[in-house]
Amino acid sequence: MSTENATLRKLTLYVAGETPKSLSAISNLERICREHLPGKYQIEVIDLKKNPQLAREHKIVAIPTLVRELPVPIRKIIGDLSDEQKVLINLKIE
Repeated sequence: MSTENATLRKLTLYVAGETPKSLSAISNLERICREHLPGKYQIEVIDLKKNPQLAREHKIVAIPTLVRELPVPIRKIIGDLSDEQKVLINLKIE
């Protein structure tokens, strides 16, 4: 296992309320992390309907957006995370 694979992933998912896309993104992210990163991830879900100012502060232009904050560099994935291979590649898991 490489060093990057052993590192804690700090993931922030930006959503807008409980839309089908938002709920799908949350569900897909939790499933992917549970299956591929057991015990090595931290997920924070931020609802931009409750905190709209965070979209500008964190440069979020579309929702849902997943931001991998750790390990650096920061990576962003836009969409409902239904493409598991795309998520794994962007999170550098496989």
